[in-house]
Amino acid sequence: MTARVTPRGPLMIGIGGTTLDAADRARLLHPRVGGVILFARNYTDGAQLGALTATIRALRDPALLIAVDHEGGRVQRFRSGFTTIAPMRELGSLWEHDVAAAAARARATGTTIARELRAHGVDFSFTPVLDLDFGTSEVIGDRAFSRNPNAVAHLAAALCDGLRAAGSAAVGKHFPGHGFVAADSHHEVPVDERALAELEAADLVPFGALIRHGLEAVMPAHVVYPAVDAVPAGFSRVWLTDILRGRLGFDGLVISDDLGMAGACGVGDVVARAEAATAAGCDLVLACNEPADVDALLDRWQPAPAPRLAERMARMAGGAALAPAAIARAASDRPGDA
Repeated sequence: MTARVTPRGPLMIGIGGTTLDAADRARLLHPRVGGVILFARNYTDGAQLGALTATIRALRDPALLIAVDHEGGRVQRFRSGFTTIAPMRELGSLWEHDVAAAAARARATGTTIARELRAHGVDFSFTPVLDLDFGTSEVIGDRAFSRNPNAVAHLAAALCDGLRAAGSAAVGKHFPGHGFVAADSHHEVPVDERALAELEAADLVPFGALIRHGLEAVMPAHVVYPAVDAVPAGFSRVWLTDILRGRLGFDGLVISDDLGMAGACGVGDVVARAEAATAAGCDLVLACNEPADVDALLDRWQPAPAPRLAERMARMAGGAALAPAAIARAASDRPGDA
């Protein structure tokens, strides 16, 4: 089958199972689609995953981006046959005692994540988590490196170096910081009452540092910061255009969190959410779990032209990894599992 030449569109979608059915194929061929996000439901083993990603890649030219949440700890979609990645909190704990060793381990962890994903046809993981662990958010918790913003910045930069060494881009999340609020944006709309100055002194520090380090993509939080804007950050032009792009100078891809999450529902139906997200500054929007949401977006959403979309998405495509010897050197301090 000859791949259809179609530019990548501004929508990343989920699929139902471990192979593509006719409905999946039709959706993935739609010009509004630009990528696929995979979950545990899409994985049985390495051979199956490689076959699935090869099938997806063969549909389009340029190939659809393929991504996954593969942070480690509680959030690692592919288990059997993949290295078990420890929660990022373990790296933060090591940083408290040995900064150099923690950074080396973070770099090796990034290399492991990217090397294994790239070997199975996955372009990138939605990692690193740049949220601070204030001890109040169960949904973040040990997914965060640390409460210390400098530790988060240092370790996340090292992790990104490891990802890039094995051919993957990085996605910093959840801008401007989800770690202070107890509510889980998957199930409700969290509200963070802190002033902008307080956020700038803590939560924004890792984002600023990683942007200066060349971060390729950012995912905003479905959290409302009423001292800054009345809508969740992922739908806020103040956060995404004025602060993220303007003040912090970010020029990469902005990817919404899942539009099906409860934290996004106050904006309207899924089409209204996509419109609000892109108007605020998102380049790519996620519709992960509901085929009806995807179909509504394909039928009714009319995104505005986005002249930088192709360039920004191209940076997320998996690149050539370093030579095996170089990767082995980068990962040489990994004692078994990362």
